[in-house]
Amino acid sequence: MNKHSTTARLEARLPVEIHALLKRAAEIQGRSLTDFVVSAASEAARRTVEDADVIRLSVDGQRQLAEALLHPPPPAEALRRAFERRKTLFGEE
Repeated sequence: MNKHSTTARLEARLPVEIHALLKRAAEIQGRSLTDFVVSAASEAARRTVEDADVIRLSVDGQRQLAEALLHPPPPAEALRRAFERRKTLFGEE
């Protein structure tokens, strides 16, 4: 009988005051301590991952990016040489 679990276990040691705070918050929301902690931790993890994955720009930064995309500067000499070198190595496409 080989059962695969769909859950994983997490254990943590924490100060008594933090445990009491978490327990009180869970009771206020009418949730179990486990449910409250899992929910809070998963939300914090989602925010952390999103903050790492998403680039946020100010309004001015957005305008600068749009301007650069709509009106790019002419290619630098080094880029022109690189394209010529590519054509020499790989031919025209």
